[in-house]
This record gives sequence, C-alpha cells and structure tokens, in this order.
Amino acid sequence: LNEAKEWTLHKGGRYFVTRNQSSLIAFTLPEETLGGFLICASHSDSPTFKLKSNYEMTVDDRYLKLNVEKYGGMICSTWLDRPLSVAGRVLVRGENGRIATKLVNVDRDLLIIPNVAIHMNRNANNGFEIKANVDTLPLFSDENGKGKFMQVVADSLGINAEDIIGHDLYLYNRMAPAFLGRDDEYIASPKLDDVECAFGCMEGFINAAESGSIPVCCVFDNEETGSSTKQGAASNILRDLLRRIALNLGKSEEEYLAMVAQSFMVSADNAHAQHPNHPEYSDSDNCPYMNKGIVIKFNANQKYTTDGVSAALFRQVCAEAGAPVQVFANRSDIAGGGTLGSIANTKVAVSTVDIGLPQLAMHSSYETAGAEDIDSLVKAMTAFYSKTLTVENGEYGI
Repeated sequence: LNEAKEWTLHKGGRYFVTRNQSSLIAFTLPEETLGGFLICASHSDSPTFKLKSNYEMTVDDRYLKLNVEKYGGMICSTWLDRPLSVAGRVLVRGENGRIATKLVNVDRDLLIIPNVAIHMNRNANNGFEIKANVDTLPLFSDENGKGKFMQVVADSLGINAEDIIGHDLYLYNRMAPAFLGRDDEYIASPKLDDVECAFGCMEGFINAAESGSIPVCCVFDNEETGSSTKQGAASNILRDLLRRIALNLGKSEEEYLAMVAQSFMVSADNAHAQHPNHPEYSDSDNCPYMNKGIVIKFNANQKYTTDGVSAALFRQVCAEAGAPVQVFANRSDIAGGGTLGSIANTKVAVSTVDIGLPQLAMHSSYETAGAEDIDSLVKAMTAFYSKTLTVENGEYGI
C-alpha cells in the first residue's frame, strides 16, 4: 500500500505499508472482524555510525578516513579492529528532474577503526575514554583514495558517482553470525537487538491462523534515538494506519475507538540476560537467562508498559503455545532504558506487554543470545496472532 494514495482493502487480504523505507507495518483482514487489533511492535535500527555530509578527512596526505557520528548508544570499543563496510541509501538524479532512491550495501570488507597500540596508550586497559571525534573514525584508504569513496558506493550499484546527490549511509559490522557453546546453544551476531524480535514476530504473523481480531505487525525505525521521527513509534504512522483500516471496513469514528479499546499490543525488544561475569548488575530474583524462554519486562515507573492484566494475558498465550516465560526487572538502584511500548501508547492507547529475548552485550556491534529462545518467540507470536481478544465488564478473553 502507498500512504499517499487511497486504499481499497478486502476481507481476507494481506497488506503492508512502509515509511521512509525503514519502518514497515503489515496486517491482514479476517473474513469476519469480531474485535479490535492484535499488534506487535519491534524495531529495525541498531546503534552504529552515520557518515556526515562532508565525510572525507585526510591525515598527513597519507591516509584517508571517514567523518562519522554516533547513532544511538553503542559500546564503542566493540567497533574497533574488525572489518566494516557501509550500507543505507543514496538519492540519485534521474530523468526529467526526478530523484530516485536506491538501497545500497557495499558488500565487501572496506573499512576499519584501528585501536592504538598498548605501547603508545598504556591506559588502554584502565578505563580509557573513547572520544567519538577522534577514536571512532574509520580508515578508508591511502592517499590514492581521495575523492573516490562515493565511486565505491556507485560501483556497487552500477551507477555514476556524479549522479548521487544525497545519502544516508551507515557503518555495519561485517563479522558473520555464528553458533557458539558446546552444543551450539548460543548464537552471536550483529544487530540481535532488535532484529531477533522483529524476525520472530514476523514469523508468527505469517504463520498464524485466521483471527477474529485484526493482526498488525510493526517494525519501527529510530527506536535507538528515541522514536521521535516521522517513521518512529512516536509518529502518527500506527494511529493513522489503524484508522484507515477501520474506515475501509465502513466503521464510524466511534466504532474505530471501540475497536482500539478491544486491542492489545506486544512490545518486543530484547532484554538483558544475567551476565556470567557480572551477576551483581542484575536483580537476583528477577533476572532472565538465555535459552530459558521469553522475557516479560516490568518497571514500576512504566519504562516498560507491562501491568498485571497484560502480563496475565500474554502468559496465557505462551502457556497455550508451549513457550516458556521468565521475567526481568532492573536492580532497584539502577535505572533502565525504555522501549517502544510506552512511546507507541501515547498515540494508540491499548493494553500492552513489554517482552524480549534474553541476550548479552546489548548495543555491542556483536551480541550473544540463546539459540532456543527464538523458537519460543515464534511459537508464542503464532499463537498470539491466531487469537481473538474480547474485553467485557473488566474481564479479558484471548
């Protein structure tokens, strides 16, 4: 579907819409709509580095490095001394004065952010401060590469560099995902937060049986920077999409609001597993472990939206699906981060549970999680999207 055009929706239809080429919402229309919406929200972005508009930096007329800035809150040291490349999009001058967008991935080892040798920085293992404007600038070439970076990008697309008139390009870690552990019980990969949840929820959405509610699967961009963009969870994208669905079904504004009141959201964003070397950072009674199931996240100050009602409903779904469940709460003297649920609720107020899959090294460029947990999420979300939610006299059925 195209947001800029009128929609004609049909019962039994399966649809998706994108915004900014980075946020996606998919939904299906049941043959008979008995309730509201069953929504899941995850996010597509991860902490990284973005190229600035003027990106070339020369050093002693011998090196060429790229000028980048941090996107989101990453563990900077994990980006050093490993092969990197760039991906994103470029804006290309087309015919008749039009501008075309092309997604791009320079699919080869291209860049590196080199550490300083221990002989020159004796404090490297003693809490050394990494300065973003000095220590995280990737090396691209020797002096012969001056003025040629965008040509590398253009060559990967088979276009002329002079036709590129704009870009949104980001660094990414080239290390391949791997299974780890004696029995391959762990997985390690870039971007597990939150592509792991996005994958699991989309699999459940695709595999679900017919529901009397309307299944909606959201993958938002810009969660790592607060979601306050036109394509983020704080935008109008979800609210307007739900309203357009209701209008296409012939619903009035009041009927639409009644549908929202009979809706439920799963906010799916990965959770912190108990750390094998630093258990002191966790609440010992509310800490999850890898390969022990889906995590329901709680916070008294509503950084996570889970309450007794939403936790009970989701536990029931997981029990029916055979998906194990565990819980997470921050240690009471350590402030935690927020996620999509509370932000999306400011636009579409529905009962919401915050969940995730347990992982280590969140916001590292290479993260670790349990190989079994993704299967639990797929089972749970398949069951969730197959349900019909009912709310009546303070009682809930799903």
